Amino acid sequence: MAFRDVTIKLISHVYWHHKVTFMLEEDEYPCWTIFAVEDGRFFYRVGERKGEAGFGDFVICPPHTVFQRKTLEPLSFHFLQFVWLSEPSFGDEAFWKGKLTINDTDRLSSNYRYLRQLPGWDEESTLHKQHMVNDLLRLVKMERDRKDDPSTEVDLLMEKARRYMTEYAYASLSLLDLAVSLGLTPVQFTRKFRKVFGQTPSEFLNEMRLTRARHLLEGSTLTLDAIAGKCGFENGFYLSRVFTQKMGMAPSIYRSRHRV
Repeated sequence: MAFRDVTIKLISHVYWHHKVTFMLEEDEYPCWTIFAVEDGRFFYRVGERKGEAGFGDFVICPPHTVFQRKTLEPLSFHFLQFVWLSEPSFGDEAFWKGKLTINDTDRLSSNYRYLRQLPGWDEESTLHKQHMVNDLLRLVKMERDRKDDPSTEVDLLMEKARRYMTEYAYASLSLLDLAVSLGLTPVQFTRKFRKVFGQTPSEFLNEMRLTRARHLLEGSTLTLDAIAGKCGFENGFYLSRVFTQKMGMAPSIYRSRHRV
């Protein structure tokens, strides 16, 4: 699965602190579910996959699948439920099941801290949470792909660029200025970024902005110009053009079909 396909819509987030035992030793959920461990350990079984999970581990359970679990130490974890905005392609489904591990624990801890600080479900908090969970899923996939390809080296400069773009995606962000700040020409920046992440910087940026635009179209009555301003687009006309090219329909049509 390409990085651009690792995109979800967050449905639920609950943080549990030092949970001594689970109320139920097994459960089954109607949507995709993640137990993301901050502290402690627990035993899990998801289908035929079983083992122990601790800090740095996600345990992912697909819908309508029995999830067995038992605490081994007092457990602090994020309980997350989501749906895919684009379903995993055939052959990748098995990857998103059972335990997945993130080695970049600094980034993981930072995302967990922000998730804890955003307990509410107002529009802004929900969007921030969703982007952080998307970021973690992308990181899981990125680390796995690099592990599978020993010839791939970590490009710290491109990782710095990606973090910067993620932080300032909805502001007035110039990719030309970013390239210059990295000591690269725009062509070099585009080539290196695509090599690492499988898409150009502009594709990555527009993906983040369009994801936010979709959610604002679904869950608000804001005008297109107001949505453009909240998503980093120059104006509603430009947002409409990019949105139509990417989604295959105008924002007004998308809103009428997806209002929640």
